[in-house]
Amino acid sequence: MMEIIKMLRSHQCVSLTLVFLGVIVSRVAFAEMPWVRVADDKRGFVLSDSGKPFVPWGFNYDHDENGRLLEDYWDKEWPKVEEDFQEMKQLGANVVRIHLQFAKFMSGPETVTEANLERLALLVALAEKTRIYLDITGLACYRKKDVPKWYDDLSERDRWDAQTQFWEAVAGRCAKSPAIFCYDLMNEPVVSGGTRTDWLGPSLGGGESGYFVQFITLERNNRLRPQVARQWCRELVTAIRKHDQHHLVTVGLVHWSLDRPGMTSGFVPKEIAPELDFISVHLYPEKGKVEEALEKLSGFAVGTPVVIEETFVHKCSIQEFEQFLDGSRNVANGWIGFYWGTMPEEYRQMKTIRAALMRNWLEVFQKRAEQNQRPSR
Repeated sequence: MMEIIKMLRSHQCVSLTLVFLGVIVSRVAFAEMPWVRVADDKRGFVLSDSGKPFVPWGFNYDHDENGRLLEDYWDKEWPKVEEDFQEMKQLGANVVRIHLQFAKFMSGPETVTEANLERLALLVALAEKTRIYLDITGLACYRKKDVPKWYDDLSERDRWDAQTQFWEAVAGRCAKSPAIFCYDLMNEPVVSGGTRTDWLGPSLGGGESGYFVQFITLERNNRLRPQVARQWCRELVTAIRKHDQHHLVTVGLVHWSLDRPGMTSGFVPKEIAPELDFISVHLYPEKGKVEEALEKLSGFAVGTPVVIEETFVHKCSIQEFEQFLDGSRNVANGWIGFYWGTMPEEYRQMKTIRAALMRNWLEVFQKRAEQNQRPSR
């Protein structure tokens, strides 16, 4: 409550005040959201108040329909964010994954940007009001031009320390809210297998955006990569636990993280699992390779719940994608796809392949949400 009072006394605009007042009223009118925890059998999740199963079923809200990152518009276009959350709820989502850009929250190795922390608190309040849980993914550097030089110039040790400062700030601001499903330490981290000069992997789109893979080391220095990954996870989780002892922690793994011949991230699930509450994997089934994707998924089952934190239909038919969803239930305990600010009926008016693809995906999502009986409610 003190954080809210401070917000109301600050220079924030009237709309922020009204939103917070609305949240306070909603907490009086409705029961507080139950917290989510790992089930006792470690095979899934349950609601803390009732023990009923909770199945994460939701969206990555990573950018809008124009490709803008959340921090690009959440200050000046807050009604849009509210509308998008309402639409995702309408489609049947109980979890929304947001992606926080490191440079928007840290202006120096130990200096937090308070304005964006306050904006995050507002988003958490919106999640409570909408009764949607948040998967908060941090340390993102998706747009290379936005990454400050001081951050790139840090040594490995100093970079890790700056990352712990980020997570201390975020956890400190979010610790008391039941609307946090989890903290995801980083999207698709990799331990370098040799020597590098750049902390970021190649851009997915080939431009200034799409830098989704990030290295946590530039030099291997004869270290075992899984041990480095585990140490990094331990340090960031320790930073979070200074302020938040309850919310779940995970990390978003590329599908090539398994300890198998060929390319690997160094984040071997069985090696890092002891530091985390559950395993998250990003897995996109390909045409004619559904069984291969399911076999790969099985490698991430290491005694903790598994959430498919990113998946989508763009590499296979909608029929194969549904086959993948059905088959993955033997291992996965949650699924998170994508939503970019446009509803199925709007896509229906567009005559493009991309629009048809998104419409098909959202219709499948909504149908299956109804079959799941929207388990967060």
